[in-house]
Amino acid sequence: MVAAIAVSSPKSIVFKSPISIRHSNSSFQGGSLKGFSLQLKPRSQEKVSNISLVVATAGSATTADESGSSGSPSRFYFNITGFPFPLGPFLNRRTTRTEAVKGSIWLFEQEQALGFSSVSTNIRMTVIKLKSGGLWVHAPIAPTKECIKLVKELGAPVEYIVLPTFAYEHKIFVGPFSRKFPKAQVWVAPRQWSWPLNLPLEFFGIFGAKILKDEDLSTPWADEIEQKVLSSPEVGIGPYVEVAFYHKRSRTLLVTDAVVCVPKKPPECINKEYLLASAKNGLAVKLLSKGKKVPDEPVVDNEVNRQKGWERMVLQILFLGPSNLLEPNSSFAQMSQKLIVSPIIKTLVFSKVPEKVRDWIDGIARDWKFKRIIPAHFAGPIKAGRAEFLAAFTFLDDLLGERYVTRPSLSLLFTSLMGKAASYFPPDDMKTLSSLDEFLVSVGAVKKTVSGRKR
Repeated sequence: MVAAIAVSSPKSIVFKSPISIRHSNSSFQGGSLKGFSLQLKPRSQEKVSNISLVVATAGSATTADESGSSGSPSRFYFNITGFPFPLGPFLNRRTTRTEAVKGSIWLFEQEQALGFSSVSTNIRMTVIKLKSGGLWVHAPIAPTKECIKLVKELGAPVEYIVLPTFAYEHKIFVGPFSRKFPKAQVWVAPRQWSWPLNLPLEFFGIFGAKILKDEDLSTPWADEIEQKVLSSPEVGIGPYVEVAFYHKRSRTLLVTDAVVCVPKKPPECINKEYLLASAKNGLAVKLLSKGKKVPDEPVVDNEVNRQKGWERMVLQILFLGPSNLLEPNSSFAQMSQKLIVSPIIKTLVFSKVPEKVRDWIDGIARDWKFKRIIPAHFAGPIKAGRAEFLAAFTFLDDLLGERYVTRPSLSLLFTSLMGKAASYFPPDDMKTLSSLDEFLVSVGAVKKTVSGRKR
């Protein structure tokens, strides 16, 4: 989790000049970074498929401009972020749309690049059609012309726009997206904050937003979508806040960053140039090669090199400084195709407030009988239920030294068997992150542990 200054304009500016999880569709887990987002208009003129829950039969994605290049005017979106690094792509964002649940849930994805590096992943917006016929939008993405066209093709009005977290990468697009649908109500997670300046939502172009509350039965969508809020004590410079949602009719759990599943293959929205750039043996590979000799050879465009680039991207996103970028296969295999808590979130956040997190996940598993999970990054939808979800959090048992009776009894055995696999991260890859945690604790930027149970 990373924090950054918020420098954002309230308006867009136009310039005239299994756990069998095999879906090949994470995230740099953004913290309270804030950014400056502008939408530019260049001088030039301006098949929905089912996704099977098992990736082997996943449908293809739809774009508004199937034949357009990455530089298509419909994908143009200029985004500048602040300290300590920007989030790209800076000029063009391709949008893909897939149908996760027939006639009910659609996933919209764009690429999200980390600074000026070649490291990127996907960021996901989920759209649910309500019984009213209107659309409920979870975690908006950049409102490019292509993105808005794909939303409008659903043939229903956007009624609600929901920001389920405090994190920059999701907050920055809410204002611009809501201006495309001015009649929609905007709802946001509680306790919004930014660092080093704690700026109000209006600074990000978010006006008149309503606050999401824990288990609130008065929301306009309460009959169809339930919600539970994780609002931790401050773990350092600010609290971790995330709202989970449950769509009852489709038995779908929506989360933002709480859990992820790394797909074996890169998401469709990832630019192949980024994949090939990550496959090159650059400075990062030379520094993180376990002392092995790094060959200096050209990278040709083929599936092998694209896959190598994806594996290197994933390890850098999950661990910041993995042990061996030269040969990423082993670590990638241990981290992919299973439901996990991101190592960054686990180390810097959830391990600080284990009681609060335990209460939240136990409430989710106790009250919601979900059969699929849709996170905001990496693979989605994921075929997973309560047992797989709890297994990803078994590291809390070691921190709390107890097991809770609120867990579903039939899934307890499975949770115990799968928990160690879901919570195991290669020790060598964790060294950089662990050292960072120790440093942040030593300087007071992050607390060692915080009590957080709601009494």
